[in-house]
Amino acid sequence: MSDARGGTTVGALAAFTALPDLASRALGASVIWANDEFFADKENLIDPAPPLFRPATFTAKGQQYDGWETRRRRPGAPGVAGNDHDSAIIRLGAPGLIRGVVIDTAHFLGNYPPRCSVEATWCDGYPSPKRLLKAQWTEIVPPYALGGGQEHHVAVGDLGRRFNYVRLNLLPDGGVARLRVHGEPLADPGFLDGVTVNLASLVDGASVSGCSDMYFGRADNMLMPGLARSMGEGWENARRRDDGNDWAEIRLLGEGIVRVLEIDTTHYKGNAPHKAKLSAAHTDDDRPPAETDWTVLLPKTKLQPDTAHRFLIRHAKPATHLRLDIYPDGGVARLRAFGALTPAALDELRRRWKATGTG
Repeated sequence: MSDARGGTTVGALAAFTALPDLASRALGASVIWANDEFFADKENLIDPAPPLFRPATFTAKGQQYDGWETRRRRPGAPGVAGNDHDSAIIRLGAPGLIRGVVIDTAHFLGNYPPRCSVEATWCDGYPSPKRLLKAQWTEIVPPYALGGGQEHHVAVGDLGRRFNYVRLNLLPDGGVARLRVHGEPLADPGFLDGVTVNLASLVDGASVSGCSDMYFGRADNMLMPGLARSMGEGWENARRRDDGNDWAEIRLLGEGIVRVLEIDTTHYKGNAPHKAKLSAAHTDDDRPPAETDWTVLLPKTKLQPDTAHRFLIRHAKPATHLRLDIYPDGGVARLRAFGALTPAALDELRRRWKATGTG
């Protein structure tokens, strides 16, 4: 399968790539340590943007690469585990259950590692690299053969455990453009009890359960933390040429009561929706809401371009899902639903948090 970069994807596009990238800088991840980054910076690994390449752009250390690249391994080179390979440690933007990884060697053709492996661990608090190097790591991707200029999709079995750090090992050295760690975010219920929370927060476990169209931008971008920096960081669909409208359905992080809704069209100036409507639904299991389950929280309301709109919701009932309808189409940077989790939802989050603990 070829892609727009002229590279290839190994195997069919894996289903796990529909899940959030827990290692994305946009989600709050960071690369906190690498034993070597002589040719290209470790921070490039978690850039949410596709890797780029400009030929003949040389610095004092050689051709510039949009990725992480270490020096050619020689005796005495900086390394780990007996100087036999290179490693980088990434703090995930959200703790979660890892379902698969993507190791992208885009543009690394004569300098990619022949193999790599990936490990994961859980560490409380904000540990130093020194402490993390002594942690107990679990191998989630055994040594895996790599090719140059390719995305390698590797599913991870259901380990039943949450992790908040991963370690990428290059066997023995070379360059990798991006590392994506797809999984299900898990919220620490201790930070959600008795406070107002964003029930539609991707970091805490909310997700997009359905969407009409994502031509220009993924719908789960609306649930990301922080402010969008451009139109490329929101949800934007194609221009409609019929009488319908676009929509997205969101599964909240748990059953909750919505008090404030925010629809943010920042950066969408000539392509903001004309109007929007928000509805809520409640289901007692994993089934998607039926048409009769929805009740309107915010009736069809006119929106302004490049504006963060906030609406008070007076009489909401407990809900597990939201539906955003935009008329007829356009772009939304962020959608937030502030409110409180119900006691039952908190109990379920506590149960899952405990069940996925490491000891």
